Amino acid sequence: MTRKYFGTDGIRGRANSEPITPATVLRLAMAAGRRFRRGSHRHLVVIGKDTRLSGYMLEPALAAGFTSMGMDVDLVGPMPTPAVAMLTRSLRADLGVVISASHNPYQDNGIKLFGPDGYKLSDDEEMAIESLMEKDDADYAEAEALGRATRLDDAPGRYIEFIKQAFPRGLRLDGLKVVVDCANGAAYRVAPAVFYELGAEVVPIGVRPDGTNINRDCGATNTALMREQVVVHGADVGIALDGDADRMILADESGAILDGDQIMGLIARSWQRNDKLRGGGIVATVMSNLGLERYLTDLDLELVRTAVGDRYVVEHMRAQGYNVGGEQSGHIILSDFGTTGDGLVAALQVLAVVIQEGRKVSEVCHIFDPVPQLLRNVRYNGGAPLEESKVIEAIQSGEASLGDSGRLVIRKSGTEPVIRVMAEGDDDTLVNGVVDDIVTTIEQVSRP
Repeated sequence: MTRKYFGTDGIRGRANSEPITPATVLRLAMAAGRRFRRGSHRHLVVIGKDTRLSGYMLEPALAAGFTSMGMDVDLVGPMPTPAVAMLTRSLRADLGVVISASHNPYQDNGIKLFGPDGYKLSDDEEMAIESLMEKDDADYAEAEALGRATRLDDAPGRYIEFIKQAFPRGLRLDGLKVVVDCANGAAYRVAPAVFYELGAEVVPIGVRPDGTNINRDCGATNTALMREQVVVHGADVGIALDGDADRMILADESGAILDGDQIMGLIARSWQRNDKLRGGGIVATVMSNLGLERYLTDLDLELVRTAVGDRYVVEHMRAQGYNVGGEQSGHIILSDFGTTGDGLVAALQVLAVVIQEGRKVSEVCHIFDPVPQLLRNVRYNGGAPLEESKVIEAIQSGEASLGDSGRLVIRKSGTEPVIRVMAEGDDDTLVNGVVDDIVTTIEQVSRP
């Protein structure tokens, strides 16, 4: 069966256009409810969202769908994606639902589903839900068995306490000035509170959501404001979250960026020293820098690569027993604490090392020099350009030029008609030339 609704990370699209319409989302909730309405207990669904205007439209549609299937609904309002995953497990719920398009602009929205174990649904479960969405027999609950929808008012406090438990006991952030950019998104209330309660002086930015400014000129995908504020306020560190706070990017005291590769390397080294690291290394994607791989090799650790997408990282971690994984973009999964990427948990692990070592963030966290890496996106007009002989030859030529001292990754985007061309190697000029040749060839074969 070909996927009609689900993509690489739930269902996503432009708000009020298919499939992100109230009617389709209602059908999604009814199908998911039917799929997970198992056993004789009173069934429960946790629904959270970010701060997009369209969340007001989609939240009641989801609630209506689930309650019509006889499932109770706990509405937690704007909360980070990892908070919903945590609450799903904590409340023994049958499902967790997040209304968010993560780092996308406010015009987009999406739906992410978590199973009762707090993990994102498998491909098989998503396919089963899609199949049920196409059926006419809704299997509604009887009138006396309808579900109830209520607000879980203490959800932020529960999540804040959960996050603080991830910080080593006996440590505090006293004396540390932290700029926290919440991207005008889901963490705008909880993130500043976490760092404040642990003793830091907090400079919050991106904490005035208006429904349309999520991720706009702020957050993990646009760090200029955070970097600027670190320097202006003389802060020790900057932390930029994305719209649903499942990923983050750091800046040191000078405003220099620390991406997910640096963060994963630092945590791996710290946990190895404390005998906490499992699996003999970490799990990352094909996009992680070769410099990280070399750094881990020097520590006698392995870098295992998966396809792009945090769900693939998590799947491999679970299957092979790793407890550290993530993406260069800032999704950091620490399975000792949670089931999905959590920007706040990851940030606290880094700050714990900074406090313990008593040195500047720049001295602690810049652990390797990245190998020159270039990523370019090229749009194509239908067809299969990667199967064209000229493109295949250009890719083979690029691989030969880079040899053993570099890497070439070519992949289609899962959300738009774009091919991503990434190359890295010790010779910056060579890397640029390889990418240019492949991009030019793809553009030539894609012209109408």
